[in-house]
Amino acid sequence: MTKGNKNSATATVDALCTVIKGLQSKAKVRRFLEDLCTPKELEALAERWRVAKLIDKGMPYREIYEKTGVSTATVTRVARAMEHGSGGYRLLLDEEQK
Repeated sequence: MTKGNKNSATATVDALCTVIKGLQSKAKVRRFLEDLCTPKELEALAERWRVAKLIDKGMPYREIYEKTGVSTATVTRVARAMEHGSGGYRLLLDEEQK
């Protein structure tokens, strides 16, 4: 990826974040996500969120796999993002608990 493409991609992601931030209801967010994502992509996002909540409750990875059927690779990926990512999971988990 060239530097120009990277800057363009960053600007595009920033624009997407701004659009999502402006959505004021769950119904609008859902409609947007259903148009933006394929059903499988949306399902994958929802599964990752479910996994993050279970990890946050201290559930062992193997038990998460057995309870949800989500691959162990996905469980590990979410856990790694929660530990070393940008803090997005933590931010939303904390917001949800308020």
